Amino acid sequence: MDLNSARIFVNVVAKGSFSSAAKFIRVPVATVSRRVAQLESSLNVRLLERSTRKLRLTEAGATLYEFVSRGVEEMDAGLLALLEKEQDLRGRLRFSMPPSFEPMWTLLDNFQSLHSNIDIDLFVSERRLDFIEDGIDVALRIGDVASQSAVARLLMTYSHQLVASPEFLSNVSIQSPQDILSVRCAAWGQKNDAVVWTLGTENLTINPFLRANDYLHMRYLALKGKCITELPPFFCKRYIENGELVALLPDYPMPEQQVNLVYPSRKSVSRITRVFIDYCVENFH
Repeated sequence: MDLNSARIFVNVVAKGSFSSAAKFIRVPVATVSRRVAQLESSLNVRLLERSTRKLRLTEAGATLYEFVSRGVEEMDAGLLALLEKEQDLRGRLRFSMPPSFEPMWTLLDNFQSLHSNIDIDLFVSERRLDFIEDGIDVALRIGDVASQSAVARLLMTYSHQLVASPEFLSNVSIQSPQDILSVRCAAWGQKNDAVVWTLGTENLTINPFLRANDYLHMRYLALKGKCITELPPFFCKRYIENGELVALLPDYPMPEQQVNLVYPSRKSVSRITRVFIDYCVENFH
């Protein structure tokens, strides 16, 4: 039995006519009539006796109405209770992001200060966690979103920055991308993968003395005057401003990268998740 058709049948009986039910649930009268007819056909029984002046329940219709109306009332009560719970924004958000993504730290803190009844389970991982298998509501992803089934909300775009300390640069001259090849570099990279830095239109294959998956370590080495390295702008901005690091080769920018909030489906997103996503989009800097 189709639950939507059963709900329409209950409304027809409760309102006394197809037109009144149609007005109440805001659908065309023809739709109401067709759905009741489909319900009768699926049950192979007559539920309503129709006349030009009024409707009358058959014996079978009266029996069905007695039981189905209770179920509809309970279902409506359950949906109302769920809606009220979501409107209170009380519950748990399961969020995934890459390691050391500092711009989200303050944002998460401010969000929970605003919504004190929301608990956050934070999963920090380089691995792209699975929404279903890992139970993730929303994830922060850097780079293009490959999945066609996922919905993405763009937070920002940025380019990595080549940096070094004034101490390091006192001994070397970096005027062009080719100069990078003759100095010590630390670079983000995975085991056995070639490290290629794209600077403007030039692609340089780097042989770093340190290959790491930790920007904080790479920043530490640059601040200590050990090397040139690449950093996301939010990892080096204040150090450039206070003179501890120097931005290199501004005329040869590295490629732009996207930062997106990704979630599995607009239809299945809870109100808590929707509010969190909207908050991030409005407040991410």
